[in-house]
Amino acid sequence: MNRLILTAVVMLVSGCSTQERAVTQDEEQAVRDYILVRGLEEVDRMRSSDSDGWHELDEYFIIYDTRRNTYLVEFNRACYELNENRVTPDLRREANTIRARSDTIRGCQINKIFALTEADVAELKSLGEIAGSRN
Repeated sequence: MNRLILTAVVMLVSGCSTQERAVTQDEEQAVRDYILVRGLEEVDRMRSSDSDGWHELDEYFIIYDTRRNTYLVEFNRACYELNENRVTPDLRREANTIRARSDTIRGCQINKIFALTEADVAELKSLGEIAGSRN
């Protein structure tokens, strides 16, 4: 009897985690599709300051707000550090400049940076809300 209950619990937990990962993959793919369809311009660097902030779309993408511009940042891997309370030092080659392929945000290496318009920001945020509502 104990084995049966243990097996049922394991199957239930693994089923929930698989469903959560599938939604994350859907969000990630939706952002990648948006980049291709819109033909977003990739940039090598962006100016930064102490007042910058970001909005997480999923583990691979954030919308990064600077004083004057907004960017879509793609990480090399899933950046779970965005949600952690510990502070991870960032690597920067230059002060006030964040570069793709060499600098980090919360310890996660940046793969690509894309320039965004206000319309792009609104649409990307709505993509995340639609995918997130499937949980």
